[in-house]
Amino acid sequence: MDHTPASPPHLLVIGGGFAGLWATRALAKSPLRITLLDRSNHHLFQPLLYQVATAGLSAPDIAAPLRHILRRQRNVEVRLGEATSIDPTARQVALADGSVLGFDYLLLASGATHAYFGHDEWAAHAPGLKSLDDALHLRRKLLLAFERAEACEDPAERTAWLSFAVVGGGPTGVELAGTLAEIARHTLKDEFRRIDPASARVRLVEAGPRVLASFPEELSDKARRQLERLGVEVSTGVPVTAIDDGGYRLGEEYVPARTVVWAAGVAASPLARSLGVPLDRAGRVSVEADLSVPGHPHVFVAGDLAAVQRADGPPVPGVAPAAKQMGRHVAASLRARLAGAPARPFRYRDFGNLATIGRMAAVVDVHGFKLSGLLAWWFWLAAHVFFLIGFRNRLVVLLNWAWAYWSYQRAARIILGGRREGEPSGDAPG
Repeated sequence: MDHTPASPPHLLVIGGGFAGLWATRALAKSPLRITLLDRSNHHLFQPLLYQVATAGLSAPDIAAPLRHILRRQRNVEVRLGEATSIDPTARQVALADGSVLGFDYLLLASGATHAYFGHDEWAAHAPGLKSLDDALHLRRKLLLAFERAEACEDPAERTAWLSFAVVGGGPTGVELAGTLAEIARHTLKDEFRRIDPASARVRLVEAGPRVLASFPEELSDKARRQLERLGVEVSTGVPVTAIDDGGYRLGEEYVPARTVVWAAGVAASPLARSLGVPLDRAGRVSVEADLSVPGHPHVFVAGDLAAVQRADGPPVPGVAPAAKQMGRHVAASLRARLAGAPARPFRYRDFGNLATIGRMAAVVDVHGFKLSGLLAWWFWLAAHVFFLIGFRNRLVVLLNWAWAYWSYQRAARIILGGRREGEPSGDAPG
């Protein structure tokens, strides 16, 4: 794309997540005209999304409008829209509304979506958790399960409504399962007349040999024990082979369960396919050392969509700290390119792994420094509050967590919205 001295080079950033937003903010003083495109109007702190799904926090506690975040950055225009395809040669991006955006440089940071390992039909019965819409839908589904159990006359059907399964033993699955057990055993205590919420069965299903496989085995075992103390039934080593409206099949056993949550896998955004470059098995782009796309040095990929191999062997994980580092690195690469200097290769700094399991229960692994239990929980809480955007978000989250800690109550237990496709019908109010 041509540009004159009066018209600085145009950078188009697709995705207002950690990678896209951190790159945009790092270029505040650069001689670039930036357009930040996202199909949502907000930046989302995804690590706490499960807290919205389980009624611990409300949506504004973990999200902030992109326009508000970037209101003082004069070289940025925020645009609400959805990219459908990219032509890296023509330097154009097609949008869902039929319009086209041109660019001189492109940063693709559109993230990942749910992966059902070839069983996309399961999505209607086992929702995942990637957006605020997902979280609010899941919150509705979880709370309605108790309401429908209360109204149910058939004991077998009531048992099915009080059966919850979380598929996937990574951090999201562990956090969801532990919080669900707390809700059933503490938050809803004494609130129902015909059912005992504490009788709910919460099961965490992991096809691999252990939960939290990215953690040391010692912490993985501790996490399992902490989950079991909370009342979670942990099943490992046997995969889910079917999911339908009535339950799921674990190996050869069919388990009646009206609430199944998917936390087992992610797939890269389909936008990567339109680049016309080789992708890995998860659909991610194998980028160059400076995070640019092979054959298209003016196009960069960062975040969950980038496949980056570390020098010491293991790939860079799809976590928030990695996405932030990639975003800042793309900004540094662009500044170097505009100055006529060579870009440095990306180097990932691993700050460790954190996962919370429930009230006063968590595991932490920071470069061999291992914690579990209460100290790990405080460490996890401090880290997540620190990285939230905006003082209001930090203050609200801290106050809500303090209240929940002392009272076991969850302030966001409001059932909202109508029935979505795939949500079971029932006679409980919505």
